[in-house]
Amino acid sequence: MEQDLSWASAAQIARSVATGETTALNTVDDAFARIEEHNPTLNAFTAITVERARARAKAVDAARDKMSLPLAGAPFAVKNLNDIEGLATVAGSKINRAHPPAKKDSPLIERLEAAGAVLVGALNMGEYAYDFTGENIHDGPSRNPHDVTRMTGGSSGGSGAAVAGGLVPLALGSDTNGSIRVPASLCGIFGLKPTYGRLTRAGSFPFVVSLDHLGQLARSTRDLALSYDAMQGFDADDAACVNRAVEPTSALLERGIGDLRIAVAGDYFRKGASPQALGALDHVAKALGATTAIEIPQAARARAAAYVITATEGAALHLDRLRKQANDFDPAVRDRLLAGAMVPSTFVVKAQIFRRWYRERVLDLFKQCDAILAPATPCSAPEIGQQTFTLDGVELPVRPNMGLYTQPISFIGLPVVAVPVSLKPLPIGVQIITAPWREDIALRIAYALERMGAAAAPRPTL
Repeated sequence: MEQDLSWASAAQIARSVATGETTALNTVDDAFARIEEHNPTLNAFTAITVERARARAKAVDAARDKMSLPLAGAPFAVKNLNDIEGLATVAGSKINRAHPPAKKDSPLIERLEAAGAVLVGALNMGEYAYDFTGENIHDGPSRNPHDVTRMTGGSSGGSGAAVAGGLVPLALGSDTNGSIRVPASLCGIFGLKPTYGRLTRAGSFPFVVSLDHLGQLARSTRDLALSYDAMQGFDADDAACVNRAVEPTSALLERGIGDLRIAVAGDYFRKGASPQALGALDHVAKALGATTAIEIPQAARARAAAYVITATEGAALHLDRLRKQANDFDPAVRDRLLAGAMVPSTFVVKAQIFRRWYRERVLDLFKQCDAILAPATPCSAPEIGQQTFTLDGVELPVRPNMGLYTQPISFIGLPVVAVPVSLKPLPIGVQIITAPWREDIALRIAYALERMGAAAAPRPTL
């Protein structure tokens, strides 16, 4: 009898395919049925790869008895800045639609499919990844499955909507200043931003090369770990990719967390946060028995420096497009890039000098602890089109400030797992931050929270 796998994890799907309880082809066809039913509302997908996916699923079914495939038959989708053979890599833009189709898949797609996962399409995103809202002027906004009048967060908004809405169990996103962790928080799912340089970015359209990370969103920690293990590995085509040994994490999840020292970020990371954000943070800290407060020095300055580097590197990348096709940009993106082009070089030098100092100070903190907890977003999901929100009596613009607590962390490339807390009426996330290359610690803590029931991806009613 066929199992109902509509809300199954990638790990559950792979087990069912391996035992013959279902087939990869059935899981893929089920995913397309859900996409057909719910994507008109959620607006998560910009392209669907039916023929390709069905052919790949048949190949997985044929190989099932011959090899171990940890993600066998698990449907996944990717933010549309990833190269997909036969599709233009649009990166959420109008301009890139005129580009020729990609000649091959990105390495991360290849690695996931080598593990048995099946690509089913490309996902909506903020234009050129310069976005925290999930609102795209060309493709329309992605919509939050928990309340379709609300934002998914961005720029990996389609990834958040597709996973939280049950269309796929796994999606790739990118994170420059928070673009995995913000949608994970607002959509109530798990997200992994690995250490800078851990996963190759080859075959993806860049935004800020010194800050860009690729990672994934899922509804369970185990799916994060399995997909992360599949995607690890050196790639000479990404100059930032560090040649380190592959370190499997999925086998470590059961190790427990009794030996770990977990601290809670204070000061900047509590000041101004909404009651929901603080409630989620305190809920997770209590579940873990984390009582030690720790101060991350100069976090506000780190965020300011991240803005300078983001604006200037992004502007340099797009300068020719800004000169020739300015009217084809989302005006909100265009204007920030133009402003970045006018930032004095002395500001950039100061930002980079500070970045080095800040990294050393923050790394010193991991002599005192193994992980730091912090809010993922200052509030739960705002309404689509909402321009401002109020924190601690201060009115702030929505678009830049959803990354209030994520930017000081990605600024120095630390690994983070975002975990969802199922508050009512909307979920919100907490960051688990660890030292470089210690994704395994963050994943162990996330898994422990999941097993305690302190972190979980709530199922929406669609």
